[in-house]
Amino acid sequence: MLFSRIEGEGMPLIIIHGFMGMSDNWKSFAGQYAALGYQVHLLDLRNHGKSFHSDIFTYEDMVQDIIDYTKAHSIKMMDIIGHSMGGKIAMLLAVQHPGLVRKLVVADIGPKYYAPHHQEILAGLNAVDFSIQPDRAQVDAVLYPFIPDFGTRQFLMKNLYWKTPGQLDFRFNLKVFNAQIEQVGQALPENTQFEGATLFIRGGNSKYILDTDWHSIQDHFPNAVLATIPGVGHWLHAENPAAFFDSTSRFLIA
Repeated sequence: MLFSRIEGEGMPLIIIHGFMGMSDNWKSFAGQYAALGYQVHLLDLRNHGKSFHSDIFTYEDMVQDIIDYTKAHSIKMMDIIGHSMGGKIAMLLAVQHPGLVRKLVVADIGPKYYAPHHQEILAGLNAVDFSIQPDRAQVDAVLYPFIPDFGTRQFLMKNLYWKTPGQLDFRFNLKVFNAQIEQVGQALPENTQFEGATLFIRGGNSKYILDTDWHSIQDHFPNAVLATIPGVGHWLHAENPAAFFDSTSRFLIA
């Protein structure tokens, strides 16, 4: 069963993090959505956070993990927010199980295929040698030549934890990410559709959702609307959390 953090009472709202993220990335939003009358479920996907590790890492299986979770928590209807890879999972869940989803929010990702583009990040993570028992500052120093952006390094380093006293490790399953990175960019299957209310929200500085993608998005999600947060990139919810919450909350409670 997936690890989760649950806050609030009311309509279930499932929040699905992106690649190499975790539920902890969204904890500041949990109370805000709970105040709107939601029971907020922040999930750790398989191979992420405190959830189980598996050599199987496909969107189909990650959707099934969430279906199993909803059954275990007696969730019959829910709203979903998914960011990046989590948005891909949310889209696939919605088209496969439309009766479970009332409203869908997809953050800075589209249904199209994305070529692998995490090579430098993976190279940096693989360069960390935990056998020498580095501290956090030393891990950061190893990552810096590969990942010069401070925010991205901090995002990745949230996955560091003390596996044993004096021994750091990453919570995510780096071995599986190395072997199956091509899975992350897979497209939504053709001729699939979710007719429920859907919000696609993108960063103004991000290239993940282009204006030219909108026609294909509407093929899958005919009742979709698009919002743009100016001046932010792919991690739009972290770069401008107030604007992200304002836009998503207005859509969810409308």
